[in-house]
Amino acid sequence: MKVAITGGNGFVGVEAAKYLRQHGHEAVQLSRRNGGDVGDLGALREAFRGCDAVIHAAGINREIGDQTYHKVHIEGTRNVVEAAKAAGVRHLTLVSFLRARPRCGSDYQESKFAAEQIVRNGGIDYTIYKPGVIYGHGDHMLDHLKRAFLTFPVFAFVGLRDQDVAPLHGRDMAKLLAAGLTDPRLNNRTFNVTGPEVLSLPEAVMRVAKVVGRKPITFRMPIWFHRLFAFGAELVMRVPVVAAAQVRILSEGVVEPAGPCESLPEDLLPRVPFSEENIREGLPEAGRYALRDLRCACL
Repeated sequence: MKVAITGGNGFVGVEAAKYLRQHGHEAVQLSRRNGGDVGDLGALREAFRGCDAVIHAAGINREIGDQTYHKVHIEGTRNVVEAAKAAGVRHLTLVSFLRARPRCGSDYQESKFAAEQIVRNGGIDYTIYKPGVIYGHGDHMLDHLKRAFLTFPVFAFVGLRDQDVAPLHGRDMAKLLAAGLTDPRLNNRTFNVTGPEVLSLPEAVMRVAKVVGRKPITFRMPIWFHRLFAFGAELVMRVPVVAAAQVRILSEGVVEPAGPCESLPEDLLPRVPFSEENIREGLPEAGRYALRDLRCACL
């Protein structure tokens, strides 16, 4: 089966492509740099030609210039659906977000939900996954946590009370994306996806700190502080240590799904644990934050 993957150079896209190739499929990884810009309908039609299925994994967690949530998540998804139909694609899989829902006050989550609705009403067979926090080599979570621990002696948890997370390994997500292409039980349905272990956010963070070999001084700060910090980080950093959308996500917890969805069949439930071994395997080589991480840096 020939499968096009939007957001093909992102963490989820890379994991999906690797898994598909290991299982005998042809994966076409698309990105803005190689003719897979979701804002370009004509380019998508050309890119999808000859493909049996599309995995739509393109997305952003912060707005930069003309790359807005509306343009990428809503208009981009509409283009993907139209191009897939024009190319004769038989199945479309969408990677959404666990807490995506309408009228919640988060542009990120509302736009993700709008994308779900576009796919549901697009006139093509689909599978929609609503994953929570995904981790593995190349992800944002482990990268940012490791660099933060190596740079700062302190770590501030989001909010004044614990929220829970259930980290989902990239291999489990990739397996599900492949299953959505062939398993009839997943056709035209929406599923929430979380990892096998539920932890409080502090527990998850300190598990990563242990693997990195750091013991930061930890404390809690109110959500307004983290929103202000994220606002500043987005202004001055090329890739902010935390984005405003991520603060909102962590303040809600990332275990309970929102919006229409259902649980996966038992045999497809994620199994890879958030263990020290898997964390270590996913840690990037990157070191501490430096001047080169600032937008104004010329180094």
